[in-house]
Amino acid sequence: MNQFWQGARTYFKTASFRKVSKRIGYFFAGLVVLIFISSAVVALYFNTNKAEIVTQINAKINENITGTIHIGAIKYKFLKGFPNMTLALSQVELKDSLWVFHKRTLLKAQQIEIRIDLWDLLSNEININKIEIQQATLHLFKGRNGIVNTHIFKAKPKGKKSKSATTSAFDEIIMDQVHFISENQLGNKLFDFDILALRSKIAFSDGNWHTNLYLKTVAKSMAFNTKRGSFIKNSLVEGVLTVVYSNSKNQISIATTNFGIGPEFFDIKAHFSLDANKSPFDMAIKTSILWREASALLSANISAKINQFDLKNPINVSCSIIGDMNAKGDPEIIVKTNIRDNELKIPDGIITDCTFDATFTNQYKKGAGCNDVNSTITLTDFSGKYKTIPFKIPIGIISNFEKTTAAGSFKSDFNVSRLNEIVTKDFIHFSDGQAKVNLEFKFDILDLKIQQPLFTGNVDVKNATVNYGPRNLTFVKTDIELDFTEEALLIKKINFKDRKNKVFMEGKIDNFLTLYYENPEKMNVNWDIYAPFLDIKQFVGIITNSGQKASKKKNTKDDFSSELYAVIDKCQVVLNLKADQMVYSKLEATNAKATILLVNNQLIVKNGWVQSSGGTISFDGKLVPKDDLFFLQSNTKINRVDIARFLTSLNNFGIQSFQPKNIKGFLSASTSVQGTLLSGGQLKTNSLAGSAKFKIDQGALIDFEPITAIGKYAFPFRDVNNIVFRNLSGNFDINGALVGVKDLKVSSNVLNLDVNGVYSFGRGTNLALTTPLRNPKKDELITDKVERAEKRNKGIVLHLLAVDEEGKIKIRWDKNHE
Repeated sequence: MNQFWQGARTYFKTASFRKVSKRIGYFFAGLVVLIFISSAVVALYFNTNKAEIVTQINAKINENITGTIHIGAIKYKFLKGFPNMTLALSQVELKDSLWVFHKRTLLKAQQIEIRIDLWDLLSNEININKIEIQQATLHLFKGRNGIVNTHIFKAKPKGKKSKSATTSAFDEIIMDQVHFISENQLGNKLFDFDILALRSKIAFSDGNWHTNLYLKTVAKSMAFNTKRGSFIKNSLVEGVLTVVYSNSKNQISIATTNFGIGPEFFDIKAHFSLDANKSPFDMAIKTSILWREASALLSANISAKINQFDLKNPINVSCSIIGDMNAKGDPEIIVKTNIRDNELKIPDGIITDCTFDATFTNQYKKGAGCNDVNSTITLTDFSGKYKTIPFKIPIGIISNFEKTTAAGSFKSDFNVSRLNEIVTKDFIHFSDGQAKVNLEFKFDILDLKIQQPLFTGNVDVKNATVNYGPRNLTFVKTDIELDFTEEALLIKKINFKDRKNKVFMEGKIDNFLTLYYENPEKMNVNWDIYAPFLDIKQFVGIITNSGQKASKKKNTKDDFSSELYAVIDKCQVVLNLKADQMVYSKLEATNAKATILLVNNQLIVKNGWVQSSGGTISFDGKLVPKDDLFFLQSNTKINRVDIARFLTSLNNFGIQSFQPKNIKGFLSASTSVQGTLLSGGQLKTNSLAGSAKFKIDQGALIDFEPITAIGKYAFPFRDVNNIVFRNLSGNFDINGALVGVKDLKVSSNVLNLDVNGVYSFGRGTNLALTTPLRNPKKDELITDKVERAEKRNKGIVLHLLAVDEEGKIKIRWDKNHE
């Protein structure tokens, strides 16, 4: 190799090489001089024959158009395009013959350069084989009345073929800074592009042609329907397009790969027909793209809806667009995608491990038009996890984008504890148990909110443990069977236990889902509840316990705890209660039944009935929250209960002056009282107010202090410690610690006693006592009631006062008796 280069250097120094290189230099110098001379000759020819050339150009143009063309000036471009002639046409305007009606100029350019074949020009024929348009506006127009500005080219006579059908066609087109507008008012279409650069060399063959076209443009509008908005608005579009024209099909075909639209790249195939009356087209687009990037390329009516959603990872998408450039309305759009192991963001949260196939079409029913009403999204084999809850939607269809509806099937099987990811711990906490969901659904969607939902199917929960935080209530071994029908939610079975109670529930909620989402305050929950054992104090404590509200620290869209709590708080609940055994503190009852209404956070009891203390008690009432306390209103009828047992079970109503052991008999009474309950169900001391009427049969007063205190002095020889009475009845007005006593009559074997006045559970007792001194022991032998009443107050009658002195009852003479 070194020997070769050494020989070459020796040759370059020889006279022979210098002679050859000099000849080569003369050749290229002569060639350059020849080009300059030839170009100068062409320039001289143009200037000499300018008028004739311009006439030929005008004739060539006018030969093919019916409108008017204005050219400001024509200049020769020295050397450019040699050996052909390049002419620069400045201030060019091209108008069709109907311009006066539509006012749209077809072409307005600062400069157009055309390349003319010099040999044809010398033969007095103009053939333009290259055109370069700079700083121009090209505006295609079709009005609502069908008028167009493109009927500028003359139709060729039938059967006539140009001699230069091929040679006179442009074989190279260049555009720089060209504003292209295609305005179709009849079809509501607008295509508006700022073409920064376009380069195309065209090859012709038997009436067909093809080219690799480089395009760089900004899409200001690509609206297939101007009412819906533009696709790829304000996006930079750049790439190389393979364009083929078929003369037999009168069709242009376009194909490209890695074609840039905005920041993304697409593979595109398209066909455009050039028929005069119809202009059908079709486009097939494929790409891998992020959801939000894809949304940014769509029209506003579509992107506004799908921007409520997002997918974390890129998705593979294929799209086909089929339509007619001359037809009104949208083209048919079909979009398909396959999502695998992605993360889907929805308005209510995030779905992880998301996998599904989806198809969008705006012509679901063929022949019904391409529009929002006929648009659908079909989801198949959808699976994912909401929080940690897995679910499947074998098929789901979202239809009608004007009045959107969704329908499909929903399935899930999961451990109940996973619900803790959805609701806050302070509200409801789950542990243990398994849930199975199998539902068919259909609902309307308005502003991405569910309206008029319809679910059919069932939900089963087995062996769950549930803690309801606001009432600090825990249910263990809870079974739930829910059956959703078209008319109602049927709660076939809910079984649960807490610390003391075991409850079996069945229920029904008419129009459940619609009311849940739209009017929870109108929801009526009807429960049939059976309990072998029920602690009423605990139950009332649940209602009255202020507890903890659902956590409000975090108010995120994917946490529906507050929404669920609001529904529970607003709905109306009707409980039809039956219990074999029931207790309230020490009060025991059997065969209990009642209808309980929970309305507007109030507890209303109707038709309550129990067996207790050897008799029966019927009642109704109301419990209303007031700040941290609860207002109680109750009407009660008591029929022949054992008074001692009854008073003992109710802690003697807080009375300290006597104990239940001081009284015997069977109590019948009717009361209408109101009072205040503390949180937890305890009666607030001295809060009762109302009235009571009572009667005691087969009664006895044993060591009853108010009587024994009188008997010591007034009846020392009578057994006042054991008074058996034929009748004990009276009326009371209750006002806190004070009881107004009206017409209390005691008719016994020891004494008769009439009592009126005020008795106090605390301080303030002031009772007027009317006591005949006669011994009534033999009055029971008098069968005539009138005669017995006449003898009641015969003889000496004592009028006494029982008054409170420093917490003790003192007896005084009643000087002011009636």
